[in-house]
Amino acid sequence: MSEVNMKVKEALIKMIGNVQANPDSSIVPYTASTELVEDVRCRAKVRNLPEVIIDEPPVLAGQDAGLSPVEHILIALGTCQEIMFAAYASVMDIPLDSVKVDLKANLDVKGLFGLDESVPAGFTDITYETTLVSPADNATLMKLVEAAESHCPVLDMLTREVPVSGNVTINGQDMNSI
Repeated sequence: MSEVNMKVKEALIKMIGNVQANPDSSIVPYTASTELVEDVRCRAKVRNLPEVIIDEPPVLAGQDAGLSPVEHILIALGTCQEIMFAAYASVMDIPLDSVKVDLKANLDVKGLFGLDESVPAGFTDITYETTLVSPADNATLMKLVEAAESHCPVLDMLTREVPVSGNVTINGQDMNSI
């Protein structure tokens, strides 16, 4: 991976050019479908990829059949960071030998189980450590860090308030219209 990835660079430059020529083409829709299978095990379907099994560890009534939803958040952040580093390094002509992200988070089950209303249901904190290996100088790599971290979609979604809306249907009846 030490050379600039020309395949990635060419694809991204092409996409950037297309969006500059037609700004209305900048939206990329994402969809997913999930379903509870058994106990706390679920399946998820995205695009035409094989289904993904989501489960909890035994301490939270799961069977360890797959990653938990909160673990998916951690890997989403880590892999999104890695992708952004690879993408920006390619476009900026910065050779990159490797990128690795180690993540940690804490979840207080008092919030999850509604035992303490002052405790959030989700992570109370997330920390990550990104390790880059590159022959480029530190000043160049700091520009890469700024570009990658300031444009990482998952980091952005986790660090700003994102509007989320939903609808519940019970036995075929839309509960939000009652």
